[in-house]
Amino acid sequence: MDTEATDTDEATGMALDWNHSLREQWEFHWTHQVKARLEGLTDDEYFWSPVPDNWSVRPRGASTAQMQAGVGDFTIDFAYPQPDPAPFTTIAWRLGHVIVGVLAARNAAHFGAPAASYETWEYAGNAATALDQLETQIDTWLAGVRDLGADGLLVPVGNKEPFPELTVADLVLHIHRELIHHLSEVCLLRDLYVHSNLVTAEGN
Repeated sequence: MDTEATDTDEATGMALDWNHSLREQWEFHWTHQVKARLEGLTDDEYFWSPVPDNWSVRPRGASTAQMQAGVGDFTIDFAYPQPDPAPFTTIAWRLGHVIVGVLAARNAAHFGAPAASYETWEYAGNAATALDQLETQIDTWLAGVRDLGADGLLVPVGNKEPFPELTVADLVLHIHRELIHHLSEVCLLRDLYVHSNLVTAEGN
């Protein structure tokens, strides 16, 4: 039997394609809100912090954080256990977290993408590269979810995730929450950057 869309909405009598609905939750938000808000991100915004002692992505050897992860010319700041309160994080750090921890590691674990971790990632040293990495990982994620069909959403995630008894559908919802949450933070930081500079300019 074809299980691609067997659930039926009682009000309309129409079959529900849960895979499409889960993807649409993020795709609509990305296409109509987030993507345009990230366009034109500058390197100054990417690294900007309104407070000292932040966590960021930095040239190798420049960090004073307890831990630095990554290969290549740039590393990302970390500490274990995480300080309380947690340090403020720049757009560069937040994009690094989304690209690697939220997406690339999951794409590798569930969809056959190349292995990825905070320790082995080559972090972007500029905004344009980071946005390219983000879009690549989003495209890989959505293609992987699409290929699951309906049956694949019901499979337990197993030991690839902290809660092995949950289904892949639960994972998809979690990842989309993470994307909406963290990329909203990035957009807010862009707003803060613009208005902080307006205040400075007016003060002069």
